[in-house]
Amino acid sequence: MDISVIVPLKNEEESLPELAAWIARVMQENNYSYEVWMVDDGSTDESWEVIRNLSAENPHIKGIKFQRNYGKSAALNEGFRKAKGDVVITMDADLQDSPDEIPGLYKMIKEDGFDLVSGWKKVRYDNTLTKNIPSKLFNWATVKMSGIKLHDFNCGLKSYKNKVVKTIEVYGEMHRYIPVIAKWSGFRKIGEKVVEHRKRKYGTTKFGLERFVNGFLDLASITFVGRFGKRPMHFFGALGTLFFIIGFSIAIYLSVEKIFYLQYKMTERPIFYLAMLLLIIGSQLFLTGFLAEMVNRNAPERNAYLVEETLER
Repeated sequence: MDISVIVPLKNEEESLPELAAWIARVMQENNYSYEVWMVDDGSTDESWEVIRNLSAENPHIKGIKFQRNYGKSAALNEGFRKAKGDVVITMDADLQDSPDEIPGLYKMIKEDGFDLVSGWKKVRYDNTLTKNIPSKLFNWATVKMSGIKLHDFNCGLKSYKNKVVKTIEVYGEMHRYIPVIAKWSGFRKIGEKVVEHRKRKYGTTKFGLERFVNGFLDLASITFVGRFGKRPMHFFGALGTLFFIIGFSIAIYLSVEKIFYLQYKMTERPIFYLAMLLLIIGSQLFLTGFLAEMVNRNAPERNAYLVEETLER
């Protein structure tokens, strides 16, 4: 199969028939074999009934319905598990992503050899204050922390090699950082394509400003796990040792002052409490790293590594 299209959605009953017809037209024009997975993330309208009807009319359209709302990351992860196409394309259901971009995204994976291609909505029709400015700040921070030079991490229109989506796991609010997750999994050829951004035709946006706060927390989590997930002692141990050495050095200085220079009231000096604090924090960080290392070494997936190729005789 050439392409699997994953469409996470919530309360998009009005846009689904038009989106399904548009995708089908693009696939037929380019002679692609395909499937479309529409993942209903706990809709409270008639979205699931619409998906049922569309699937009955077009066998290429398939559906997954969540019992309740779990979030976009969960919807994408379930779609990734089901995808059979050589190239997997994700897009939003609100018609702001154009299915006409599918051939270009498919070509960049199959012919240009990219592992992942992220859309860049260079011209946007969102509210400048509530979406565009926060999005630019978010993308700038992500570039600085991840080293991946993309303009629009949060664009829902992306394409992947099938191997990528079968390797990564998306949860929480991590869908914004799929390129980062893919990079930490060893997929280095990450590209970008300018895509059309369309005005919302039906309904209202399902995301608020809180997504940016959660997004930065998730970025910190991904960065830490990616760098130190297999070796937590390297982070906690190094930081703990540094704090302990500084605190111990201050304690030595105060001891010399007391013994050789007969200084008094040492315990009333702020630097004394700073030394005690650094010694305690340093010890706790070191023990945290030690415990994390013990947990990691006893985890069932401690030696699970992504092997790209094996040669045997």
